This record gives sequence, C-alpha cells and structure tokens, in this order.
Amino acid sequence: MRPSFSIICFTTLSGTGYGLLFLIGIVLVSASPIGSPNSLLIALCVGFVLTSVGLLASLAHLGRPSRAWRAFSQWRSSWLSREGIASLVTVPVMAAVGFALCNPPHGRFTLRALGLLLAACCMVTVTCTARIYSSLPPIRAWHNRFTLPGYLLLGLTGGAVWFCAIVASNAADADSVSLAYSILLANALVIAPASALFKRTYWRHIDALTPITTAVATGLDRLGDASSFEQPHTEENYLTREMGFALARKHSVSLRALAFWTVLAAPLFSVAVALMFGGGLLLTCVLWLVVFASTAAILVERWLFFAEATHSVKSYYN
Repeated sequence: MRPSFSIICFTTLSGTGYGLLFLIGIVLVSASPIGSPNSLLIALCVGFVLTSVGLLASLAHLGRPSRAWRAFSQWRSSWLSREGIASLVTVPVMAAVGFALCNPPHGRFTLRALGLLLAACCMVTVTCTARIYSSLPPIRAWHNRFTLPGYLLLGLTGGAVWFCAIVASNAADADSVSLAYSILLANALVIAPASALFKRTYWRHIDALTPITTAVATGLDRLGDASSFEQPHTEENYLTREMGFALARKHSVSLRALAFWTVLAAPLFSVAVALMFGGGLLLTCVLWLVVFASTAAILVERWLFFAEATHSVKSYYN
C-alpha cells in the first residue's frame, strides 16, 4: 500500500508518546523512589505533546477532517472510534498525574493509583490503534498475531529512549540518576532487543505468505484457478494508486536492516558510553542522539509496515 506521511507520523509519535506515559505510570506504581518530580513532570508534558501531535497528524489523512468528531459515535464496531475515546479518557488522567506531581500527596497511594490508571489508559489506547489494522482480513500483513505486540513493543522502545534522555537532562538528585540508569539498562537489555527480534519474526512471517491471487481473493481457490474475463479498469483510479504501491525487494531488505540494527544498537551504545565515561554532559548528549536515531528508525519501520502491506484487491489489477 502507498504509505501516507500523516499516518506514519501518527503511529510513530502517538505510539512513542503513549510508551513514554506508560513508563511514567510504571515508575509511579513502583515502590522505588521516583526521583525528582520535575523530571517526571517534564516527561509527562513531552508525552502529552507527542500524543497530541500524533493524533492531530492522523486528521490529515481524513477526507474531511472537520467531520472527525463523528468517528466517536461508532465505538460499538470501530476500533478507530474506540481509540479516539481512549485517547480522550487519557487526557484527564494525565492532568491528574501532573497535578499530583506538582502537589505531592503525603502518602504514595494516590500516586500509585494514578500511575496504574495512566499505564492502563496508555496500553488500551495503543491496543486500539493496533487493532485498527490487525482487524482487516483483506490485508494479511496486518491481520495476524504479530501486529498488536509489535505496536506495544515499538511504542515502549520509543518511549524508553525519550524517558532516559529527559530524566538524565534534569537529574537533580541521586534518585533521578538511578532512575535514568535503570530505564537505560532495561531498554538496552530487554525492551529494545525484544522489539527488534519480534519485528524480525514479523518480517519472516509476512515473507512466508503466499501471493494473493484472484482465486484466493474471491474465495474460489478451493474450486481451482480463477481470473477476470475483463480488465477491471481502463485508467488509473484510487485503488491502483493507493493499493497498488509495491516496494522493491532490495530496498525492503536495506530499510529493514537499518531499522533493526538502529533500534537494537542505539540503546546499547548509550550504555557503553555510560560504563566508560559515567554520567554528565557527554552521556546526556549521547542519549538525545539515541532519541533521534531511534525515532528515525521507528519512522522507517512504520513506513515499511504500510509499504509492504498488500491489499487483496490488488490481485484484480495484476
């Protein structure tokens, strides 16, 4: 399919933003010291900006953005509608967390409850986003068991690199430094490798899919071969323009390798710098470099996610 820049920005920025907010919620739930509240407050604001810009970017993909509000009425059957509702529900939860960080309660119960609620809202929202695509049977590259976990892992990976950079840039005490190192190690040793390896498994899965033929698309493959007796069009139309996009295999291999190794190696590089040189300005600069590198790699992966998807309607135009 032809990748849309607005959808690529939407899935990348919103996924990263909700991954960042999810980690904030987990930190608030944990029994360990949360570090400087200012660092978490700045991370919360960054997460709000990323999710808001991502969701606004998705409006550019609509034929009539002014009618986007109508999507909220179809929550019974539409994952797009459920995603919109979940994202709106998350906003007051973010506001409550921000208020609690500005005015810390005497006990930890309130922060833990708000953190758990924030993490749950973020997970539900990203799940709804993934289900928009995984619920489409005509697109086999999306309609599989890998799409949902892939969205969750990539969002968490992107959020982790942002979280590390923000906390390290505003580390005012030992607890903040410890928190930054903990997230850095968790991302480099667990989150990023799991995301990269899972993505490689997804690519192997879609590569093993048999090509969609007219017989398969019409459900007549059990009866034998099937073909159109007349050409479906005489000139380019919307379907051939949007669904007929094809990515050359050599470009696909190169872009996959770029996304895979960047997501995997960038956090490990930051850990190596931390071990050799410790914290300070150098590590902070490296962490922000990792932010931009990882975000660019996720943008490439999101572009591949759409570019490599083949709609079954394409078989009519072969």
